[in-house]
Amino acid sequence: MMLVELTTVQSAALPVAEFKDHLRLGTGFSDEGAQDTLLETFLRAAVAAVETWTGQALFERDFGWSVTHWRGADMQALPVAPVSAVVRIVSVDVEGAETVADMDRYRLIPDKHRPLIAGRAAGLPCVPMDGAVRIEFLGGFGPDWSDIPATLAQAVLMLAAYYYEYRHEMQASGATMPFGVAALLGPWRDVRVGGAVR
Repeated sequence: MMLVELTTVQSAALPVAEFKDHLRLGTGFSDEGAQDTLLETFLRAAVAAVETWTGQALFERDFGWSVTHWRGADMQALPVAPVSAVVRIVSVDVEGAETVADMDRYRLIPDKHRPLIAGRAAGLPCVPMDGAVRIEFLGGFGPDWSDIPATLAQAVLMLAAYYYEYRHEMQASGATMPFGVAALLGPWRDVRVGGAVR
C-alpha cells in the first residue's frame, strides 16, 4: 500500500502571518519578511507531523492510494480523514494498463477517523492478478487555514514554534511530541481495537 499526494499545499494557504504573531516576532523592521521562507518550512514540517500523528489531512488536496488487495470484499477504509469525494478508482494490471471503474460500483461513507469505500451490489472493483488498484480521492478539511479545526490549528502553531525555538538542537529530547501538542491532538487520534493507534 502506498499513499501519495497528487497536489500539494500552496504557500499562500500557510498561516505565516499567524505564526509570526504566535512567535511574537517584531514588526516594522527593514528586514521584515526575511524569515518567511524559514517559517514556512517549520509550518510545513508541523503540518506533516500533525497529519502523521492523527491520520487527519489538514489542508484539502488530492491523494492517490495504491493497494494490492482489499481488506474486505465489499468495504475498504481509507488511510486519511476527512475525505469529501472519491474521484476515481483505477485498476492497474501487471503491464501497467489502466481501467477506470464504473462509479456506480462504489460509494464513499464519510467518517471522522475512518472514511470507507463501500462496494455496491457487485462489490468493490477487482484487483488484477499481480496488479493493483489506485484510489484517487479529495481529502482534507478545506483549502484554507480557517477550515482547519481550532485544536488542530493550535497544535500546528505550537509544534512549529517548538521546531523554531529548538532549530539548533542536535539531540532528540526523547519525547515524540511536546506535551501540550499531544494533549491537543489526543482526541483526533484513531484508537483501534486492541489498543493500536493509527
